[in-house]
Amino acid sequence: MIILTTAHPRMMVAYALLATAGSTVGCVILYYISRRTGARALRKFSPAKQKRVKELIDRYDVLSVLVASLMPPPFPFKLFVISAGVFRFNVIRFTIAIFAGRAFRFLLEGYLAIRYGAQAKEVLARYYPWIGLGLAIAITAFFVTRNLLKRRARTGEESLEPGN
Repeated sequence: MIILTTAHPRMMVAYALLATAGSTVGCVILYYISRRTGARALRKFSPAKQKRVKELIDRYDVLSVLVASLMPPPFPFKLFVISAGVFRFNVIRFTIAIFAGRAFRFLLEGYLAIRYGAQAKEVLARYYPWIGLGLAIAITAFFVTRNLLKRRARTGEESLEPGN
């Protein structure tokens, strides 16, 4: 992404979209393979990691996959993809989360390549973990706030019903 964008900055959006599409298709293929192979697909990972990822997917749903798709290596992203298939996570929601996370990541890489040129790789290596973490926190805060507001609205509606 960085090398291509540095050489042809006007093509950055096309490169980012193609990289996003390729990554999304690859993840969906791995999802379906994992869905067919079941728990055997998870053998490469420790039982503790498997359990933790299942808990995250059960608790945070799409958010867990979206955040995982944003995180830089060495974050175990493939564990989330495989787990989503094994645990039969909804494929449409999975695909949307992967596409959104990867699109952000590749567009950010393209932007940094345009802004910093050849030094973009060093900038990305130095700051992406913090950018990814900051974005993950922002997304989590958004969903938590939204859920709290929905819960309050439901509680308010229940207290206004006749007989309460």
